[in-house]
Amino acid sequence: MKLLLATNNEHKRLELEAALAPLAVEVVTPAAIGGVPDVDEDRDTFAGNAAKKAVSAARASGLWALADDSGLEVDHLGGAPGVRSARYAGAHGDDAANNARVLAELGGVPEAERGARFVSVLALAAPDGTVALEIEGEARGRMLTAPRGTGGFGYDPLFLFTEEGFPQTGRTFAELTLEDKTAVSHRGRALRELLARLPDVLAAAR
Repeated sequence: MKLLLATNNEHKRLELEAALAPLAVEVVTPAAIGGVPDVDEDRDTFAGNAAKKAVSAARASGLWALADDSGLEVDHLGGAPGVRSARYAGAHGDDAANNARVLAELGGVPEAERGARFVSVLALAAPDGTVALEIEGEARGRMLTAPRGTGGFGYDPLFLFTEEGFPQTGRTFAELTLEDKTAVSHRGRALRELLARLPDVLAAAR
């Protein structure tokens, strides 16, 4: 089968493709089919935005479509930036500006109150636009006062992974290789559940 990745974000595409490699599916990018319609991500939840993107891409392409909506939720900021993570400072995808705003809003906040989590919701839509599967993954950590690391994207340089019992603990997502990050990240965790459940979903659809 063909599975369309309903994202134009190169970083997300690489993480999704790497995770889906073990499955016997042909991964298709929007560029390979001439693009997919832009979607106004106006829902107030990650699940709502992920479903909207997956449904739009599936109906436009006639393919199974997988979409992700993800972001950062900072405890001290009441869950912000949340669904506005990519455009928190205004322009969509301005990582430096987004990080600067979060740092400014956390100015003077002690370490113990800088808890945060990354959230990823995956939505899988059938070719007719029916949402067949929704999965959420999360990773807990805390926000630093200055960026560390040169990898990753978005808020990765500020997000210190703090869950106990992992070799990645105590490093930012930007300090990890893609493989090490995917092993503990919100998107990686959601993708592993997707891998476990996708064969049954596709078999039921045949």
